Amino acid sequence: MTNLAINAVDQYQSADNSSIEYADPHELILRLMNGAIERIAQAKGAIQHGTVKQKGECIGKAISIIGGLDGCLDHSHEGDLSHNLSALYEYMIITLTQANVSDDIAKLNETSDLLFQIKSAWEQIPEYARSAGA
Repeated sequence: MTNLAINAVDQYQSADNSSIEYADPHELILRLMNGAIERIAQAKGAIQHGTVKQKGECIGKAISIIGGLDGCLDHSHEGDLSHNLSALYEYMIITLTQANVSDDIAKLNETSDLLFQIKSAWEQIPEYARSAGA
C-alpha cells in the first residue's frame, strides 16, 4: 500500500470507529469513497455555518482520502481505466481546493457527485471479480 493510501486509511479511521482490519480491498476502497463523500458533506455544512476552520479540515481530509484512492490505482495493466481515474481524482483535488478558497458549495457538490458515480460503478463489480483481485 502506498503512503497516500495509508494516509487515506488514517483519515478514514480518525472519523470512523468501525474496524477496517478485516475489510477486503474492495470494501476498503468503498469505505474510503464513503469517507470522502462524508467529509465533503461536512464541509458544506461548515460553509453554511461559517466555520472556516472546520471547512478547511474537512476539505483537507477529503483531499487526503482522494489522494489515497489515486495512490491505490494499479497502472501496470494495459487500458485507460486507471489513468482516467487518476486524472479524475486529480481534477477532484483541484476542484476541492478551489471550493476551499472560494467557499463554493457548487464545486463541493460537483466533486461529491463524481465520487458517487465512481462509487456506484465500484459497487457493481461482481463478487467473483472482487475475489479474483480483478
